[in-house]
Amino acid sequence: MTDLPSMLIIPVESQVRELDAKILLACFAAERGFPVLIGSRAFTHFQAASIPRGVYLAKSMRSLSSSMFKALRQLGHEIVAWEEEALVHPPADTYFTLRLSPQTIDKVSHVFAWGQENADLMRQYPDLPKNLPIHITGNPRGDMLRPEVRPFFDPEVKKLRDRYGDFILINTNFSDVNPFIPSIGLFQPAKSSDKTKRRGQAGIGMSTGFAEGLWDHKQAILEDFKQLIPALERAFPDMTIIVRPHPSESNQIYQDLAARSERIVINKEGNVIPWLLAAKALVHNGCTTGLEAYVLGVPAISYLATLNKLYDYDFQGLPTKLSYQCFNFEELRTTLRRILAGELGSAGGEERAALIDYYLAAQKGSLACERIVDVLESGGYSKNRPLSTPLSTFVQGWLFIKIKAALTNLHMRRPGPNRLAYHDHRFPEISVTEMEQKIARFGQLLQRFDTIKIEQHSKHLFMVSSRSKRKILQAAPEVNSCEHDRVVKSERNTLLPD
Repeated sequence: MTDLPSMLIIPVESQVRELDAKILLACFAAERGFPVLIGSRAFTHFQAASIPRGVYLAKSMRSLSSSMFKALRQLGHEIVAWEEEALVHPPADTYFTLRLSPQTIDKVSHVFAWGQENADLMRQYPDLPKNLPIHITGNPRGDMLRPEVRPFFDPEVKKLRDRYGDFILINTNFSDVNPFIPSIGLFQPAKSSDKTKRRGQAGIGMSTGFAEGLWDHKQAILEDFKQLIPALERAFPDMTIIVRPHPSESNQIYQDLAARSERIVINKEGNVIPWLLAAKALVHNGCTTGLEAYVLGVPAISYLATLNKLYDYDFQGLPTKLSYQCFNFEELRTTLRRILAGELGSAGGEERAALIDYYLAAQKGSLACERIVDVLESGGYSKNRPLSTPLSTFVQGWLFIKIKAALTNLHMRRPGPNRLAYHDHRFPEISVTEMEQKIARFGQLLQRFDTIKIEQHSKHLFMVSSRSKRKILQAAPEVNSCEHDRVVKSERNTLLPD
């Protein structure tokens, strides 16, 4: 290893869901001496071959990531990971084929678990590498729910209340059947020549029976919500109805509903936490926001007009169990009236408290961000970069990254719904000033991060570092390996463009 710190590479796929929490993690890491690259996941991959050797923080270990993980390791990066969807997951046999891959997890050096349940589940995985450490650290998204961090959202909460007054929040999660682009749903639209349904991205790893059953169930619930949204507007004439579609959903269905009403608003801007804090109540169906509402003390209702115990309890059971459960519109209306009248607060009880403690670590004491950085420090990453790979191995990874970037750029620019529109939908442009403001707000709350500096690295990517560590950063080469760069430099202009 070298005597330079590893670059911590933090890709962000869904800006509204992930960015704030990952900025907080970046600040803690930079404070401890890590240079941090943070920004769009797609654009991180475009740059992967020219980033100094470091530690890539993955949000999943699916088979879809196997080729990228292989290339990252060929370039000399190490990979640590957490499972973004671990809190709401299907039964173990489906979870293992859907969310884990032997080829992918074999390339991971450390796993950060949301809580004990997540760790217990992963340890049952038949292809878990024997010596892979699983650390129960909690997750930065959990940090954002803690009382000491929650005021980070106070300005947004005030703006929302000033703008919308009293409102009921409806969070949807129907990207399986209502995807932003067809390829990411459970099934892709059938062609006339297809004898069987073509599996979409969300369905890869599921058995045919489980996927088809889930599609039917989600489609039925979507129809329930299309009726529910205008019904709530009629039942509560003094309330605005705010609908926040899932980041991977198409908005059109909901916009059609809003076009026929003055008090139905479709808005998926920003992190969901200020929306929860500003809302009088949340209505969902097995959505992670039900869990977030519970931790925040916000009344939440899981609407179960169409019930399937396999999908509603064995798959999406946690947020549903942490919420009031209503099985028809009359129950929902009665429960909401009691909440709005102040007769009901958020769902409580010892059983729910035990459930959240099993699933979510780091609710007290050190933040999950700090615990994750502790693991990285103990692994020696703050002092040393991973070993460089053999030249031939590096070139293989470099070529793969360049070719993949070129092909992805082509897909991003093809006519019709494309990957660029989907990317910009999930990761819209954000400025250095906006990022600086977020860091400053964290600093004021936690009384730290005075030395943290953020700079634009490239399109959609930012460098976070500590001013007290600038000499170390300035000593770091700009590319993965000087000797490797000399070999591939002459090829850059003869291969595919960046």
